[in-house]
Amino acid sequence: MEQSEENPLDKAKSHIIKAAGWTTQDFGLGRILGEVMAHIYLSETPATLEDMEKSLGLSKAAVSIATRQLDKLNLIERVRVPGDRKAYYKTSEHFAASLRKGILEMVRAKLKTTNDVLSQAETMLNDAEGQDGTKFLKQRIDRARHIRDRIDAIINNPLLKLIGG
Repeated sequence: MEQSEENPLDKAKSHIIKAAGWTTQDFGLGRILGEVMAHIYLSETPATLEDMEKSLGLSKAAVSIATRQLDKLNLIERVRVPGDRKAYYKTSEHFAASLRKGILEMVRAKLKTTNDVLSQAETMLNDAEGQDGTKFLKQRIDRARHIRDRIDAIINNPLLKLIGG
């Protein structure tokens, strides 16, 4: 009887880990961060750097950097195993709240950057008065600012702040 390449449990975990990597990459956080987070989240017991390195096919340095970033975001925590000097990691007890708060902070930062860019572009357009395309570009900037302001109102809604941080 021929053995399958990967058992269904490992295949499902691998699928989730890859998707987490793509998601964090889409958010600009890097694929490795998502893969390491998902690996730790899906581990029944605390994971070591060596476990993650082997399982994910990443360098120890890449895994170490990702775990430090995740720890700083309060998404994972370092735990000690009696009699073992290795560092072990598990998801934070407040994982969901930390994740929500982290995503909201990231969106808020992106909205501030967008506002700054739009303001700078408006200042630059003051010197372009009368040139072809100036009116159109001002309209687009106004529309972008309107969209940014609506997103900002949603993100900073008191109810969302209450549940998400």
